[in-house]
Amino acid sequence: MALDGPAERRDEVTQAAMVNGNGVAPPPSRPPGRPSSATAYAERRLRSIPNTEHKPQDYGDVRGEYAPAVYSALERHLPPSLLEADRDVKLQFMRDILTRYWPQGERNKVQRHKEYRQRILHLYKPLHQELYNMHPSAFFLPTFLEAVRSNTEESLRSIITEPTPGVYSFAMLQPNFCEMLLEEVENFEKWVHAMKFKIMRPNTMNKYGAVLDDFGLEAMLNQFMEQFIAPISKVFYPEVGGGTLDSHHAFVVEYGKDRDVELGFHVDDSEVTLNVCLGRQFSGGELYFRGIRCENHVNSETQHEEMYDYSHVPGRAVLHHGRHRHGARATSSGLRINLLLWCRSSVFREMKKYQKDFSSWCGECKREKMERQSQSVKATKLGCWRDDDLNRIYSTTGSLLTPC
Repeated sequence: MALDGPAERRDEVTQAAMVNGNGVAPPPSRPPGRPSSATAYAERRLRSIPNTEHKPQDYGDVRGEYAPAVYSALERHLPPSLLEADRDVKLQFMRDILTRYWPQGERNKVQRHKEYRQRILHLYKPLHQELYNMHPSAFFLPTFLEAVRSNTEESLRSIITEPTPGVYSFAMLQPNFCEMLLEEVENFEKWVHAMKFKIMRPNTMNKYGAVLDDFGLEAMLNQFMEQFIAPISKVFYPEVGGGTLDSHHAFVVEYGKDRDVELGFHVDDSEVTLNVCLGRQFSGGELYFRGIRCENHVNSETQHEEMYDYSHVPGRAVLHHGRHRHGARATSSGLRINLLLWCRSSVFREMKKYQKDFSSWCGECKREKMERQSQSVKATKLGCWRDDDLNRIYSTTGSLLTPC
């Protein structure tokens, strides 16, 4: 992808116009140290595969039509000559690229969503202002904080259970935090009703609930992900970019009378999903899992060993692969409200475009690979058996045939 083509064409036009009185163009001149067009083209091309070893700069303070995560993801694609440049230089370079190549329709969509959020933030008055900044000791249980801050696999495993492969559960949130968040959501919903404000729901499957990022909690929840989910996912989900989470979609869902009752079988738009029950009295509503699948196998059959039902406990988290097929059984009585964070890795999503084998995490890909290996072993053994038969047949002739 050429990034400075227009600039090169301007140079060509300028030189074409510089002729002497006889109509002869003078030899092209170039300032000392300036590379040729071919060299400039090569040095300023985006990498097709991201540099996963490069740590992008923080763009959290950047305001505009593009989310900070977009710049962080794009920085890994910058050419080597720009990686060590000042942040402002890289930022302008990336903005030029995005402006040039991002479809106008997508830009308009992002702009409309930005204006939608700004209107909410301007009009909505928070109930619990302390929720909008990260306070770890007030939000998380001491056992959880200690394990995460120790930052070792041993410390994490000391508080985490794995009831079925790839699903992890642990006590996480303080009861007071759960209650404050419930009250904040309730306050927001009352405001929405009073203002007759039409809000966006969390996803296409839930008719109730709210997107927490839309009314001011995005910055706090980004820290929530980076400081307290990423250290866990780095250990337990390295195969899907667990160590490179850089964006999220955070929301609450509500199940019960006059709310959503159940949730159908699906996968999440995430690499890693955190699901925490915030509370209220309820019965039913179990979360059922049916195996991890890539896009090619999302509708394949479930194996018996992949079936697992998880019962929600207020304040207790369940962490799972976004492609782990799951659903929610009917909440038979009461009201259940859950916090969800869909955590995403732009690095993994880019790398996945170039992958064909997902057997490191897709259950069906893994089974197919094992079946191919089994067939290969059988074929090899069959070949050996045939050689042995030939050896026995020809041994009477005195010929020496070496078996497998």
